[in-house]
Amino acid sequence: MSDATGDESTLRHAVVLDHLPHGLPGDDRPQYETPSAAYALGERDFYLYELLFEDEADVSIGDRIVVSPAEERRSIQQLRTVEYEDLSSGATSELDYVVEEIVEANEGRFVDFYNDAQPITLRLHQLNLLPGIGKKLRNTILDERKRKPFESFEEVEERVSGLHDPEGVIVERIIEELREDDLKYRRFVGGDD
Repeated sequence: MSDATGDESTLRHAVVLDHLPHGLPGDDRPQYETPSAAYALGERDFYLYELLFEDEADVSIGDRIVVSPAEERRSIQQLRTVEYEDLSSGATSELDYVVEEIVEANEGRFVDFYNDAQPITLRLHQLNLLPGIGKKLRNTILDERKRKPFESFEEVEERVSGLHDPEGVIVERIIEELREDDLKYRRFVGGDD
């Protein structure tokens, strides 16, 4: 399903995690009356979506579809945000891969997190939200970015001794924010970078 119609800078896309051609489980209507459905992940804000499609919709796992603005949506009958526990098993199994692909495809945006992260409180920094980043790694990142901003994940890894997978650390944090609904601080899910 291709949805490239409006101005790309104003469009919000999501990636289909799972397609349910016979509708949502628990829909008691006869099968011929149930619209096909899907679960998708927003590329910018990492919102999880449940979508119902019009009859003629041609949707597959991995498709990139427009979710906003509403007037730019194609074949979407209904859209709502959902929580991680609402996803189908197929969607949960695809989630890690799709988050990884989004981070990889938007490397500059996520490298900028290392360049721009700020303190949250006097004792807690946004960098400390990332798995495995304690005081020592945080201070090394802060020192290195003062010298010169990072330009790639590879450069972050080369310049910050002890940080072996800066891309994977971001992916891991996004997955944690998606799965855990009681986190005090969220940096990626629900954000609008």
